[in-house]
Amino acid sequence: MSLAVGVIGAGVMGAEHARILRENVSGAHLAAICDADPARAAAAGPGARFFADPHALIASDAVAAVVIASPDATHAEFTLAAIRLGKPVLCEKPIAAEAAAGLGVVEAEAALGRRLVQLGFMRRFDAAYGEMRRARQDGSIGAIRLLHNIHRNRAAPGWFTGAMALTNSFVHEIDISRWLLGSEMVAAQIFPAAGGGPLMIVMRTEKGEIVSTEVNVNAGYGYHVHAELVGSQGTIEMAAPARTLCNLAGARSFAFPPDWIPRFAQAYRTQTQAWVDAIAAGTSAGASAWDGYVTTVIAERLVAALDAGQTVEIALPPRPALYAEAA
Repeated sequence: MSLAVGVIGAGVMGAEHARILRENVSGAHLAAICDADPARAAAAGPGARFFADPHALIASDAVAAVVIASPDATHAEFTLAAIRLGKPVLCEKPIAAEAAAGLGVVEAEAALGRRLVQLGFMRRFDAAYGEMRRARQDGSIGAIRLLHNIHRNRAAPGWFTGAMALTNSFVHEIDISRWLLGSEMVAAQIFPAAGGGPLMIVMRTEKGEIVSTEVNVNAGYGYHVHAELVGSQGTIEMAAPARTLCNLAGARSFAFPPDWIPRFAQAYRTQTQAWVDAIAAGTSAGASAWDGYVTTVIAERLVAALDAGQTVEIALPPRPALYAEAA
Protein backbone atom coordinates (compact mmCIF):
# COMPACT_ATOMS: atom_id res chain seq x y z
CA MET A 1 0.00 0.00 0.00
CA SER A 2 1.35 3.40 -0.98
CA LEU A 3 2.15 5.83 1.85
CA ALA A 4 0.10 9.04 1.54
CA VAL A 5 2.43 11.97 2.21
CA GLY A 6 1.53 15.60 2.77
CA VAL A 7 4.09 18.36 2.19
CA ILE A 8 3.95 21.61 4.15
CA GLY A 9 5.63 24.43 2.24
CA ALA A 10 5.98 24.76 -1.53
CA GLY A 11 9.10 26.92 -1.70
CA VAL A 12 12.43 25.74 -3.08
CA MET A 13 12.79 22.73 -0.79
CA GLY A 14 9.09 21.94 -0.45
CA ALA A 15 8.70 21.87 -4.23
CA GLU A 16 11.73 19.59 -4.51
CA HIS A 17 10.34 17.20 -1.88
CA ALA A 18 7.00 17.17 -3.71
CA ARG A 19 8.72 16.43 -7.03
CA ILE A 20 10.72 13.58 -5.52
CA LEU A 21 7.56 12.04 -4.06
CA ARG A 22 5.84 12.33 -7.44
CA GLU A 23 8.71 11.04 -9.59
CA ASN A 24 11.46 9.23 -7.69
CA VAL A 25 10.09 7.24 -4.75
CA SER A 26 8.43 3.85 -4.59
CA GLY A 27 5.97 2.94 -1.88
CA ALA A 28 4.70 6.51 -1.38
CA HIS A 29 2.86 9.26 -3.20
CA LEU A 30 2.19 12.98 -2.82
CA ALA A 31 -1.32 13.15 -1.39
CA ALA A 32 -1.52 16.73 -0.17
CA ILE A 33 0.33 20.03 -0.18
CA CYS A 34 0.02 23.19 1.90
CA ASP A 35 1.35 26.67 1.19
CA ALA A 36 0.31 30.28 1.80
CA ASP A 37 0.26 30.70 -2.00
CA PRO A 38 -2.32 28.36 -3.64
CA ALA A 39 -0.79 28.88 -7.09
CA ARG A 40 2.65 27.88 -5.85
CA ALA A 41 1.17 24.83 -4.15
CA ALA A 42 -0.65 23.83 -7.34
CA ALA A 43 2.56 24.13 -9.35
CA ALA A 44 4.50 22.00 -6.86
CA GLY A 45 1.81 19.38 -6.38
CA PRO A 46 -0.39 18.94 -9.42
CA GLY A 47 -3.28 16.65 -8.54
CA ALA A 48 -2.53 16.71 -4.81
CA ARG A 49 -5.15 17.93 -2.36
CA PHE A 50 -4.56 21.55 -1.35
CA PHE A 51 -4.65 22.68 2.29
CA ALA A 52 -4.48 26.31 3.40
CA ASP A 53 -4.00 25.31 7.04
CA PRO A 54 -0.92 23.21 7.94
CA HIS A 55 -2.60 21.77 11.02
CA ALA A 56 -5.54 20.62 8.89
CA LEU A 57 -3.12 18.81 6.58
CA ILE A 58 -1.39 17.12 9.52
CA ALA A 59 -4.72 16.03 11.02
CA SER A 60 -6.27 14.87 7.74
CA ASP A 61 -7.16 11.19 7.38
CA ALA A 62 -5.88 11.52 3.80
CA VAL A 63 -2.33 12.07 5.09
CA ALA A 64 -0.33 9.30 6.79
CA ALA A 65 3.08 11.02 6.95
CA VAL A 66 4.28 14.61 6.71
CA VAL A 67 7.21 16.45 5.11
CA ILE A 68 7.84 19.82 6.76
CA ALA A 69 9.55 22.37 4.50
CA SER A 70 7.94 25.52 5.86
CA PRO A 71 9.84 28.47 7.42
CA ASP A 72 12.26 27.52 10.21
CA ALA A 73 10.22 29.10 12.99
CA THR A 74 7.30 26.71 12.29
CA HIS A 75 9.23 23.43 12.33
CA ALA A 76 8.87 22.59 16.02
CA GLU A 77 5.16 23.47 16.11
CA PHE A 78 4.25 21.30 13.12
CA THR A 79 6.51 18.44 14.20
CA LEU A 80 4.91 18.36 17.64
CA ALA A 81 1.46 18.31 16.05
CA ALA A 82 2.45 15.27 13.99
CA ILE A 83 3.96 13.51 17.01
CA ARG A 84 0.72 13.99 18.95
CA LEU A 85 -1.15 12.22 16.13
CA GLY A 86 1.48 9.49 15.77
CA LYS A 87 2.38 10.49 12.21
CA PRO A 88 5.94 10.12 10.86
CA VAL A 89 7.74 13.32 9.90
CA LEU A 90 10.59 14.22 7.55
CA CYS A 91 11.48 17.72 8.73
CA GLU A 92 13.89 20.04 6.97
CA LYS A 93 16.58 21.46 9.21
CA PRO A 94 16.58 23.04 11.71
CA ILE A 95 14.38 21.09 14.09
CA ALA A 96 13.49 24.41 15.71
CA ALA A 97 14.51 28.04 15.62
CA GLU A 98 15.78 27.75 19.21
CA ALA A 99 17.43 24.90 21.08
CA ALA A 100 14.84 24.95 23.87
CA ALA A 101 12.06 24.29 21.36
CA GLY A 102 14.14 21.52 19.78
CA LEU A 103 14.51 19.88 23.17
CA GLY A 104 10.72 20.04 23.51
CA VAL A 105 10.40 17.96 20.34
CA VAL A 106 12.94 15.44 21.65
CA GLU A 107 11.10 15.15 24.96
CA ALA A 108 7.73 14.68 23.24
CA GLU A 109 9.06 11.91 21.02
CA ALA A 110 10.91 10.24 23.90
CA ALA A 111 7.70 10.28 25.96
CA LEU A 112 5.92 8.58 23.06
CA GLY A 113 8.58 5.87 23.09
CA ARG A 114 9.19 5.55 19.35
CA ARG A 115 10.98 7.55 16.71
CA LEU A 116 8.69 9.39 14.32
CA VAL A 117 10.98 12.25 13.32
CA GLN A 118 13.73 12.23 10.70
CA LEU A 119 15.69 15.44 10.13
CA GLY A 120 16.50 16.42 6.56
CA PHE A 121 20.28 16.20 6.87
CA MET A 122 20.56 14.68 3.41
CA ARG A 123 24.38 14.56 3.40
CA ARG A 124 24.18 11.34 5.44
CA PHE A 125 22.84 9.75 2.24
CA ASP A 126 25.53 11.17 -0.08
CA ALA A 127 27.83 8.52 -1.56
CA ALA A 128 31.05 10.45 -0.95
CA TYR A 129 30.31 11.05 2.71
CA GLY A 130 29.29 7.41 3.02
CA GLU A 131 32.68 6.23 1.72
CA MET A 132 34.49 8.55 4.09
CA ARG A 133 32.52 7.24 7.05
CA ARG A 134 33.29 3.64 6.12
CA ALA A 135 37.00 4.52 5.98
CA ARG A 136 36.75 5.72 9.58
CA GLN A 137 34.79 2.67 10.65
CA ASP A 138 37.07 0.09 9.02
CA GLY A 139 40.26 1.82 10.19
CA SER A 140 41.76 1.88 6.69
CA ILE A 141 43.37 5.32 7.21
CA GLY A 142 44.22 4.74 10.86
CA ALA A 143 42.98 6.67 13.84
CA ILE A 144 41.21 9.89 12.82
CA ARG A 145 43.00 13.07 13.83
CA LEU A 146 41.37 15.86 11.80
CA LEU A 147 38.34 16.62 9.67
CA HIS A 148 38.49 19.56 7.25
CA ASN A 149 35.22 20.93 5.83
CA ILE A 150 34.49 23.58 3.21
CA HIS A 151 30.98 25.00 2.70
CA ARG A 152 30.76 27.68 0.02
CA ASN A 153 27.69 29.19 -1.60
CA ARG A 154 27.83 31.26 -4.77
CA ALA A 155 25.96 34.23 -3.23
CA ALA A 156 23.74 34.81 -0.25
CA PRO A 157 20.37 36.54 -0.71
CA GLY A 158 19.86 39.95 0.87
CA TRP A 159 17.86 38.57 3.79
CA PHE A 160 20.63 36.12 4.77
CA THR A 161 22.26 37.43 7.97
CA GLY A 162 25.65 36.61 9.48
CA ALA A 163 23.97 34.43 12.09
CA MET A 164 22.22 32.43 9.36
CA ALA A 165 25.61 31.34 8.03
CA LEU A 166 25.73 29.32 11.25
CA THR A 167 22.08 28.40 11.76
CA ASN A 168 21.25 27.58 8.13
CA SER A 169 24.56 26.60 6.51
CA PHE A 170 27.03 25.42 9.14
CA VAL A 171 24.43 23.16 10.78
CA HIS A 172 25.06 20.73 7.92
CA GLU A 173 28.74 20.54 8.88
CA ILE A 174 27.83 20.06 12.54
CA ASP A 175 25.64 17.08 11.73
CA ILE A 176 27.84 15.46 9.11
CA SER A 177 30.95 15.89 11.30
CA ARG A 178 29.24 14.08 14.18
CA TRP A 179 28.10 11.34 11.77
CA LEU A 180 31.46 10.95 10.04
CA LEU A 181 33.44 10.82 13.27
CA GLY A 182 30.95 9.08 15.56
CA SER A 183 31.91 11.71 18.13
CA GLU A 184 30.26 14.52 20.04
CA MET A 185 31.60 18.06 19.94
CA VAL A 186 32.67 19.41 23.31
CA ALA A 187 34.14 22.83 22.41
CA ALA A 188 34.10 25.27 19.52
CA GLN A 189 35.55 28.62 18.52
CA ILE A 190 34.67 30.89 15.62
CA PHE A 191 37.00 33.21 13.72
CA PRO A 192 35.22 35.74 11.46
CA ALA A 193 37.30 37.02 8.53
CA ALA A 194 37.73 40.75 8.11
CA GLY A 195 35.04 42.69 6.27
CA GLY A 196 32.21 40.28 6.96
CA GLY A 197 33.76 37.58 4.81
CA PRO A 198 34.05 33.83 5.45
CA LEU A 199 33.85 32.25 8.88
CA MET A 200 36.34 29.70 10.18
CA ILE A 201 34.93 27.45 12.90
CA VAL A 202 37.12 25.04 14.85
CA MET A 203 35.51 22.32 16.96
CA ARG A 204 37.02 19.71 19.25
CA THR A 205 35.43 16.33 19.93
CA GLU A 206 35.26 14.23 23.06
CA LYS A 207 37.99 12.02 21.54
CA GLY A 208 40.29 14.95 20.83
CA GLU A 209 39.67 15.11 17.09
CA ILE A 210 39.79 18.58 15.53
CA VAL A 211 37.17 19.73 13.01
CA SER A 212 37.87 22.82 10.91
CA THR A 213 35.16 24.36 8.75
CA GLU A 214 35.20 27.29 6.37
CA VAL A 215 31.75 28.75 5.78
CA ASN A 216 31.65 31.22 2.90
CA VAL A 217 28.18 32.21 1.71
CA ASN A 218 29.49 34.60 -0.97
CA ALA A 219 32.21 32.59 -2.71
CA GLY A 220 31.15 33.91 -6.11
CA TYR A 221 32.02 30.93 -8.31
CA GLY A 222 29.36 28.38 -7.37
CA TYR A 223 28.22 25.90 -4.72
CA HIS A 224 31.18 23.96 -3.34
CA VAL A 225 31.16 21.46 -0.49
CA HIS A 226 34.30 19.51 0.32
CA ALA A 227 35.53 17.33 3.18
CA GLU A 228 38.75 15.51 4.04
CA LEU A 229 39.40 13.07 6.86
CA VAL A 230 42.99 12.93 8.09
CA GLY A 231 44.03 9.71 9.79
CA SER A 232 47.25 8.49 11.35
CA GLN A 233 48.05 6.41 8.25
CA GLY A 234 46.44 8.34 5.40
CA THR A 235 43.62 10.58 4.29
CA ILE A 236 40.37 10.34 2.37
CA GLU A 237 38.68 13.28 0.69
CA MET A 238 35.94 14.09 -1.79
CA ALA A 239 36.75 14.06 -5.49
CA ALA A 240 35.60 16.78 -7.89
CA PRO A 241 31.79 17.20 -7.82
CA ALA A 242 31.38 16.15 -11.46
CA ARG A 243 31.07 13.03 -13.60
CA THR A 244 32.95 14.48 -16.56
CA LEU A 245 35.89 16.76 -17.31
CA CYS A 246 36.09 19.21 -20.20
CA ASN A 247 39.31 19.74 -22.16
CA LEU A 248 39.04 23.13 -23.87
CA ALA A 249 41.23 26.15 -24.70
CA GLY A 250 44.33 24.72 -23.08
CA ALA A 251 42.68 23.75 -19.80
CA ARG A 252 40.92 20.81 -18.17
CA SER A 253 37.90 21.84 -16.13
CA PHE A 254 34.60 20.93 -14.54
CA ALA A 255 31.66 23.08 -13.47
CA PHE A 256 30.36 23.82 -9.99
CA PRO A 257 26.56 23.76 -9.57
CA PRO A 258 24.75 27.00 -8.73
CA ASP A 259 23.30 25.68 -5.48
CA TRP A 260 22.93 22.61 -3.27
CA ILE A 261 20.07 20.86 -5.08
CA PRO A 262 22.06 19.58 -8.10
CA ARG A 263 25.01 18.65 -5.88
CA PHE A 264 22.89 16.57 -3.52
CA ALA A 265 20.11 15.52 -5.90
CA GLN A 266 20.77 11.80 -5.44
CA ALA A 267 21.17 12.21 -1.69
CA TYR A 268 17.73 13.82 -1.47
CA ARG A 269 16.19 10.96 -3.43
CA THR A 270 17.96 8.34 -1.32
CA GLN A 271 16.97 10.12 1.88
CA THR A 272 13.28 10.15 0.96
CA GLN A 273 13.29 6.51 -0.12
CA ALA A 274 15.03 5.53 3.13
CA TRP A 275 12.39 7.46 5.11
CA VAL A 276 9.52 5.74 3.27
CA ASP A 277 11.15 2.31 3.62
CA ALA A 278 11.76 2.83 7.34
CA ILE A 279 8.12 3.76 7.91
CA ALA A 280 7.01 0.60 6.12
CA ALA A 281 9.41 -1.50 8.20
CA GLY A 282 8.55 0.19 11.50
CA THR A 283 12.15 1.31 11.95
CA SER A 284 13.99 4.63 11.61
CA ALA A 285 16.58 6.11 9.28
CA GLY A 286 18.74 9.19 8.99
CA ALA A 287 19.24 11.95 11.51
CA SER A 288 17.00 11.83 14.57
CA ALA A 289 15.24 14.57 16.53
CA TRP A 290 18.15 14.33 18.98
CA ASP A 291 20.62 14.95 16.18
CA GLY A 292 18.60 17.97 15.13
CA TYR A 293 18.56 19.29 18.67
CA VAL A 294 22.34 18.89 19.07
CA THR A 295 23.06 20.85 15.89
CA THR A 296 20.80 23.66 17.07
CA VAL A 297 22.50 23.77 20.49
CA ILE A 298 25.95 24.11 18.91
CA ALA A 299 24.84 26.69 16.35
CA GLU A 300 23.09 28.70 19.05
CA ARG A 301 26.19 28.74 21.25
CA LEU A 302 28.35 29.88 18.34
CA VAL A 303 25.95 32.67 17.37
CA ALA A 304 26.24 33.99 20.93
CA ALA A 305 30.05 33.93 20.61
CA LEU A 306 30.18 35.31 17.06
CA ASP A 307 31.58 38.70 18.06
CA ALA A 308 33.52 37.67 21.16
CA GLY A 309 35.81 35.12 19.47
CA GLN A 310 35.93 33.04 22.63
CA THR A 311 35.97 29.27 22.96
CA VAL A 312 32.57 27.92 23.95
CA GLU A 313 32.10 24.71 25.87
CA ILE A 314 29.29 22.51 24.61
CA ALA A 315 27.30 20.71 27.28
CA LEU A 316 24.30 18.55 26.43
CA PRO A 317 21.62 17.05 28.66
CA PRO A 318 21.58 13.26 29.01
CA ARG A 319 20.67 11.57 25.74
CA PRO A 320 17.26 9.87 26.08
CA ALA A 321 17.36 6.09 25.75
CA LEU A 322 15.31 6.33 22.55
CA TYR A 323 18.39 7.81 20.85
CA ALA A 324 20.96 5.53 22.46
CA GLU A 325 22.71 4.72 19.18
CA ALA A 326 25.80 6.72 18.22
CA ALA A 327 25.60 9.76 15.97
